[in-house]
Amino acid sequence: MAAASTDSIPSVNKAWVYSEYGKSADVLKLDPSVPVPQIKEDQVLIKVVAAALNPIDYKRALGYFKATDSPPPTVPGYDVAGVVVKVGSQVTKFKVGDEVYGDLNEKAVQYPKKFGSLAEYTAGEERVLALKPKNLSFVEAASLPAAIETAYEGLERTEFSAGKSILVLGGAGGVGTHVIQLAKHVFGASKVAATASTRKLELLRSLGA
Repeated sequence: MAAASTDSIPSVNKAWVYSEYGKSADVLKLDPSVPVPQIKEDQVLIKVVAAALNPIDYKRALGYFKATDSPPPTVPGYDVAGVVVKVGSQVTKFKVGDEVYGDLNEKAVQYPKKFGSLAEYTAGEERVLALKPKNLSFVEAASLPAAIETAYEGLERTEFSAGKSILVLGGAGGVGTHVIQLAKHVFGASKVAATASTRKLELLRSLGA
């Protein structure tokens, strides 16, 4: 299966690319012939099914952290969900055909990858990926990594623990919805309060606020 799959992997693919910093609408272009990344021993090649956009993507494109960024040209995108089509020699956790998801960058602003998730194929280290839960679609899985990492780290940094109460400002946003659920179901909050516009209040209640 691995050999047949490898034979069918193209040498180039479509990817969104920017070659200079600026507003995404001005600098981001769809390139139909970007070389498919070569994987390292600890990486897998993923056929991308879904990719998410986060605030860090437009901030990176604007050059907000160019001092620690990998220099353009850049294929943006941190979050990915897709199917493994090739595995490096040191990879033990995944095999060809596995459905995976994750955030391709271990550190958001310190030398993020030049080749992200906004492409037909992308490469990711085994350690930054996980098997996609069967009860999540690829789109749902791709929406999770960066937002839930931010939410979890925020709760850890505040040393949040069971029995404490929390107020979540902007509870209906990507990070806010995860903070509510993590605080209640993982960290054991005694009470979760949250703010949002009136039409989103039922959503907040359904999440546990």
